[in-house]
Amino acid sequence: MNIVLIGYRGTGKSVISKMLADIIHCQRYCLDDEIAKKAGKSISEIVKQQGWENFREIEREVVERVSSEARSSIIDCGGGVILDDRNVTDLKRNGKVALLTSSFEKIIHRVSRDLIRPPLEAALSFEEEQRKVLIERDPKYKAAADCIFDTSHLKPRQIAIKIIEHFKKKDWI
Repeated sequence: MNIVLIGYRGTGKSVISKMLADIIHCQRYCLDDEIAKKAGKSISEIVKQQGWENFREIEREVVERVSSEARSSIIDCGGGVILDDRNVTDLKRNGKVALLTSSFEKIIHRVSRDLIRPPLEAALSFEEEQRKVLIERDPKYKAAADCIFDTSHLKPRQIAIKIIEHFKKKDWI
């Protein structure tokens, strides 16, 4: 059974996925890294040169491949993976989905430090964009989730331990 991490930008998916893989000694797939590897360029370059639609097509191909080959692994998904229902279906086939959430203030603080993230909505201010996209995606995140963990006030290692305990209690790992 794979542990699939979903959630908006800045909720801690990348950091927590690395910790989970280290703690339970398993393979980790970072979908954004896999997308960049497949395209031969960074996410920012893909979006800038080809647009979000082409990025989503590459993401779809990567999700199909990773979800079919990953076993007892951690899969760290980009924030928009839930926009395509086929991605969610594929990821849930051999995995359980853990949604990472955080307060809006924490998300803004975390993502404002990352200057390489491409904008999702060009016509809005940074905070307006984050709020709008988060509100739009929230129902899809919750619909895809088998469990939810708030990362607002705990350290990444504490969240990783909580996820492991939850999955063990449910006999998912």
